[in-house]
Amino acid sequence: MPDLIRSTATEVVALLRSGDISPTEVLDALEEHVTATDDAVNALPIRFFDAARAAARRLERERPTPTDRGWLAGLPVAIKDYNDVAGQLTTSGSPILRHAVAPESDAMVRRVESHGGVPYAKTNVPEFAGGHTYNTVWGATRNPWHTGRTAGGSSGGSAAALASGSAWLATGNDLGGSLRTPAGYNGVVGVRPTPGLVPRKRPPVPWDALWVEGPMARNVADVALLLDALAGPDRHDPLTHESPARPFVDRLGELPPRLRVAYSPDLGLLPVERDVREVTAGALRHFSDLGAEVTEACPDLTGALDAFQALRAQLLATINGHLLDTDRDRIKDDIVRNIELGRDQPVAAVQAAERTRGELIHRTIDFFGEHDILVVPSAPLNPFPVDWTWPREVDGVEQRTYVDWIAITFVLTLTACPVVALPCGLSDEGLPVGVQLVGRPGSEGDLLAVAGAFERSVGLAGQLPITPRQG
Repeated sequence: MPDLIRSTATEVVALLRSGDISPTEVLDALEEHVTATDDAVNALPIRFFDAARAAARRLERERPTPTDRGWLAGLPVAIKDYNDVAGQLTTSGSPILRHAVAPESDAMVRRVESHGGVPYAKTNVPEFAGGHTYNTVWGATRNPWHTGRTAGGSSGGSAAALASGSAWLATGNDLGGSLRTPAGYNGVVGVRPTPGLVPRKRPPVPWDALWVEGPMARNVADVALLLDALAGPDRHDPLTHESPARPFVDRLGELPPRLRVAYSPDLGLLPVERDVREVTAGALRHFSDLGAEVTEACPDLTGALDAFQALRAQLLATINGHLLDTDRDRIKDDIVRNIELGRDQPVAAVQAAERTRGELIHRTIDFFGEHDILVVPSAPLNPFPVDWTWPREVDGVEQRTYVDWIAITFVLTLTACPVVALPCGLSDEGLPVGVQLVGRPGSEGDLLAVAGAFERSVGLAGQLPITPRQG
């Protein structure tokens, strides 16, 4: 069913709700496409279509009326391999966890399942963390727009599955840009929500707000659909709360009466390649066409670079520090160094980073008193060769660690603001260039409405490769 594969998630859900197609028929069509195309991309290394069909038949028995099957109505959903699906592998891209089977689905996946979503595959990830999706267990994920280039990370498998037609919806998560960089690199859409909107995987550090879970899709309407399914409370995540009274999908046509857009090509801190600057600056006309007032400005993010590195290292050491005692030789060197930094850095450095985070949040909230949306590139350079581990320089500036090059996303993590990442144009090579639309905490509804109008003006949403391109 080639037309079904190219259809949007919203369109397929409508077919499922009308009874014109069954969840098992959708899975059959999807498996045929995945089998034919994913070898070129390696987005979905863990597949369990038979278990998905059993879940779909159970959904049909337990909820025989299609309109009673929740937001997703039996639609297949790809799950990132950092998250747990009951009875399936969760490897996190690590040889340590190569054979680890999850006894139960985690909080976000339970939200998917309760709203009629059917997990059928796990998407590839870097080992534990990183901005480029490769590991020694499953190999590298390739960009469907050019299979010689990276898909980004750590949600690179999710983004590549969407762009190649092997998923209509996929889950992601985001610490330093793990959802936003792949969205931009693959020409799809991702939402880093305000902390607490989407429940996390039994968080080992429950009050931390750096790591969030979020939806990914091929377009804004579809990502709003998945966000409606994911939002809500979980008793093990104290940051969570009830989902908004009005669904996000119902707010997509409601643009703010006055739209004040601030643009920054580099957040006043960072190197950004010429091609990225030119494409993102050129995309500002789409906001002007929407009647927005556009200015060049950004919050004062002084201290953000050092603060994020310290807090991220602290978090990784807290969660994974014990692995150095048991499996140090089986963990990639970059992760070992991050954990060691977290273990060895003085308490005063963490205290200073926490103070900086507080200052950044308050300065950013003040900034949004004068602006509604901040527009920033989602990556400082175009997708790099897939055989690189990470780019060693950006616009002539040396990158010292494997996360330095994603600073344009990770400094925004510290603000606790929601972000919608989506494509804004094509590079000189014909590869997607993305932007981040940032709003004040809790403003996902407004952000998605603006993102939807921007997406329609840009006109790239229907141009995904589906059949991977060698470049």
